[in-house]
Amino acid sequence: MKTTLTAQSLSATRAALKEANTAFNHLYPGESARRQPIHSVYGGAHLFKAETASKLAEVALRSWEEHAPDARTLARVLGLAEEGALAETVHARVVSKLRREAVEDYRIDFEDGYGHRSDAEEDGHAVAAAEELARGLEQGSLPPFIGIRIKSFSDELFARAVRTLDLFLSSLIEKTGGRLPPHFVVTLPKVTLREQVVALDSVLGGLEAGLGLARGAVKVELMVETPQALFDPEGRLALPRLVAAAQGRCTGAHFGAYDYTAACGITAAHQHLFHPSCDFARHVMQVSLAGTGVHLSDGATTAMPVGPHKAPKGSSLTPAQQEENRAAVHRAWRLHADNVRQALTNGFYQGWDLHPAQVPVRYAAVYAFFLEGLDAASRRLKAFMDKAAQATRLGDVFDDAATGQGLINFFLRGIACGALTEDEARAAGLTLDELRTRSFLEILQGRRAS
Repeated sequence: MKTTLTAQSLSATRAALKEANTAFNHLYPGESARRQPIHSVYGGAHLFKAETASKLAEVALRSWEEHAPDARTLARVLGLAEEGALAETVHARVVSKLRREAVEDYRIDFEDGYGHRSDAEEDGHAVAAAEELARGLEQGSLPPFIGIRIKSFSDELFARAVRTLDLFLSSLIEKTGGRLPPHFVVTLPKVTLREQVVALDSVLGGLEAGLGLARGAVKVELMVETPQALFDPEGRLALPRLVAAAQGRCTGAHFGAYDYTAACGITAAHQHLFHPSCDFARHVMQVSLAGTGVHLSDGATTAMPVGPHKAPKGSSLTPAQQEENRAAVHRAWRLHADNVRQALTNGFYQGWDLHPAQVPVRYAAVYAFFLEGLDAASRRLKAFMDKAAQATRLGDVFDDAATGQGLINFFLRGIACGALTEDEARAAGLTLDELRTRSFLEILQGRRAS
């Protein structure tokens, strides 16, 4: 067939396009294959011990057994259908998860959950927390993800934040013989300026050099708690520049709903995760970081699942008091579950938990979300893979190649947190070897080669 253009005439165009595509793919590599925890549990640094995760698990399981003793109760709390297997499956898998790995991510907090203390007191807590972290690493009692949140890099708090970070990391590395826990991060709160992130990268670089760690070994998370973290003074998107300033260290961006809404002038009575201003902030975070591989995390539910009555020593609560406690816990659970479901629907797969009794209902809400979508996702993925990723229509749903990784990620996320089993993924047409590649493209290439 006759053509007009030649390879030589297209060479300059092709070279320029290749350079641009390479730069684009570097900036936007796509969704990360790294496991993302479904929550971060925050606790004051003065309270942290090597056994903290197991202690939290005990409290979470005790609360679950007391206030959601069976699937029928769970169904009423979360608004699930009482008939059928969903509530039974969710309830059983939550219990299993709480016994196996109740805390996925923990942040040793030197900021809001810690408060302002004397320098001598914070110095002591920084060293003590590092020693406890080292002990937990040695005995294998740490959650799979862990880190610290320092104070902000405002003029007033910079010196204190850096000293805490220095004391903590220096003590930790001394105690561990140069090891960091897996997935260790430093969380920087209330980021407003690119220069604050540049400063954190510089401080960490100096610590890494002085402690014998590889450059970039310490990863960071940035907290979006102000409008200035989203837009700079000229109205340009700020978040991509903040992430870039971390020089490859930034693994996550966490939304702080209450500081953010306060900064927007919203009164305390209306500061909650369902406020439209929070939706706007989360959408901007998504648009800013989509395809970069940086994980997004939603904010916290501040209504604690704790009853108003506590039995005096040596006595017990009356039936009426027990019922009031149960009702209070269930109200808080339902609100938390609603917040979690909204986040999942909007593509935020991680959030904060502030109290161990929030943990089981987060798992329940997440598990219900994945299990409710399992059948449709399985049918779509199976039809798609059976056709070797040709565009296909299943019922009234059209899938093309862009859908493939999203369907794979559904199963990867569900399996990682315990919502789904590997057998359920195999039923969707995936082999375990394919699933472990975590890549739709690799699965596709493997099938075409076979």
